[in-house]
Amino acid sequence: MDFGTGLWPVLERAQCRQCHSDNGVGSTTRLQFPEEAAGGGAPEAAVIAEFGRSLRRFVTAGQVEESLLWKKPTGRMPHGGGERIRKGTADETALRAYVEYLAKQPEYVVKVGSGAGGGSRPVMRRLTHSQYNHTVRDLLGEETRPADQFPNEDFVNGFTNQADGQSVSPLLAEAYSRAAERLARGAFAKGDTRKLLPCAAAEAGCAARFIREFGRRAFRRPLTEAETAKYGRLFAREPEFLKGAQIVVETMLQSPHFLFHLEPGAYGVASRLSYFLWDTMPDEALLAAAGSGELATRAGIEKQVRRMLAVKEKAQPAFDEFLAQWLRFDRLRGALRDRQRFPEFSPELVGLMIEETTRLFRELAWGGGNFMEFFSAPYSYLVPELARLYGVDAPQEPWAKTAFPAGFPRAGIVGQAAFLTVTSKPADTSPTERGLFIREHFLCQQVPPPPAGVSTTLPPVTDEKPVTQRQRLGVHLSNQVCAGCHTLVDPIGYGFENFDAIGKFREKELIVIAPTFDEVKTKRKVKPTEYLLDINPQGTVRGLADSDFSNPAGLGRRLAVEPNCQKCVVKQVFRYAVGRHERAEDNAVIDAALERFRRSQFQFGELIMALASSEAFRGEGKN
Repeated sequence: MDFGTGLWPVLERAQCRQCHSDNGVGSTTRLQFPEEAAGGGAPEAAVIAEFGRSLRRFVTAGQVEESLLWKKPTGRMPHGGGERIRKGTADETALRAYVEYLAKQPEYVVKVGSGAGGGSRPVMRRLTHSQYNHTVRDLLGEETRPADQFPNEDFVNGFTNQADGQSVSPLLAEAYSRAAERLARGAFAKGDTRKLLPCAAAEAGCAARFIREFGRRAFRRPLTEAETAKYGRLFAREPEFLKGAQIVVETMLQSPHFLFHLEPGAYGVASRLSYFLWDTMPDEALLAAAGSGELATRAGIEKQVRRMLAVKEKAQPAFDEFLAQWLRFDRLRGALRDRQRFPEFSPELVGLMIEETTRLFRELAWGGGNFMEFFSAPYSYLVPELARLYGVDAPQEPWAKTAFPAGFPRAGIVGQAAFLTVTSKPADTSPTERGLFIREHFLCQQVPPPPAGVSTTLPPVTDEKPVTQRQRLGVHLSNQVCAGCHTLVDPIGYGFENFDAIGKFREKELIVIAPTFDEVKTKRKVKPTEYLLDINPQGTVRGLADSDFSNPAGLGRRLAVEPNCQKCVVKQVFRYAVGRHERAEDNAVIDAALERFRRSQFQFGELIMALASSEAFRGEGKN
């Protein structure tokens, strides 16, 4: 029986692979689907066929009805994913046929050493908008952040620097062209060109010297003789020296060698190090290290990493960018709230929320602390506005470290207003969004989207039966189609229900029921009615032992010691560093980085060092 054309499409429609993968919520089970092919497509036919044979392990000969492969996806026995293949459908018929086929086959022997290998594969990335802004600042002295006007970037794997999401659309290409023209014109319109020109215009050979020196910085490597000659011919078309220099700059700023990370070897390592650690182009010392061969060794790379991390004025803002993307500050900045229910909410308050989280991150990342306190810290950095929101005394100095009182329900990032706000709706909380965020961002577990055609609308709240969010969401858990995923996320979110949509503590949940059109028309009800309902804040993380909690502090303490959370921190930094999702061949790199992270008592700098000197990072640009 052909598994590839028979059951594989059924399992794909049922979204089984999304849970039973290295980053899925079923990653700890025996069932593991093969990785996607490069580019995100289905695995090769031979890989799919071998996987189909491996499913024999989940079939009991002579007892088809009792086989795991039959009972779990159809919901005939407890299954974390719920009923993925509905009873009475053609898909169920196909599953039954394949289970009966496997029951007649010999026992499957797991092949040892059959995993993917072969080392790192290259990925080509372009500069992110943030990197573009910082690069033209350091290259040209341009402070206007031109990339802020470019088309929005896509988030892939949680970040904007991932190769899979970095195509250049016609709109972006046009934006690059306009920016290059304006930047080149501005660079030579300021009068003082000494920072760009290494010599006087009348000096013999000055044009060629300018091309070589500016090109080395713009392309992050020495130009070839052919490139130097090509830009020299372009320069010579202009009778005026500065006009010639301007056209060279404009052309280089549109070159793939400026816009993309293309270089193999030591200069490629230098470029990747600089954009990872500083979010901008390499400095002279790093380019010199590449030219001298220093970056060909792990020791040489670690020497440069230590030097670069010590330059806090560059390293801290670079990792602030990592934090902003990891925690989706872009969504927080765009958040809207019901003004009547949350009159204190404003862009200024959002800015303070982001600053609070950033200060905690910076203290732990650069202050030598245990980074896992990011989840469990019984303190924060506050100003009066946030202290008022949290119900604590304001510190004597703005942004002073403020210890929370004993038994305080907040701790770490999960107790901060930034997290609680970004995972809420305009008028109320969202236990589903909060649980999903914990799974995806802090445990690196992928939760499948709702099956096609399933209604996600919750029952309306009426005056006859006012109910809490938890009670409304109970519909998800009572429906087999929905329960598979919602049991993984909703119970996590329930543990945050004492905190409203901007992170303020509440004893009761306010339910506001507006009159319907018919009620207004018949004058049965003309004003909204309000109800204050009791909150049940008991939450749990399915799959994590001893994970029951009733407030953010409880969950934060549990996450801080959870191996999956510790490994997720490593994975998130890995994805940001190399610009792609981890693969099977990266497991050794991630495990080694995690071990170094743990041995150092979770020093963030040691994690960066481990990843920046790893084969996955160093070998990313190899041909």
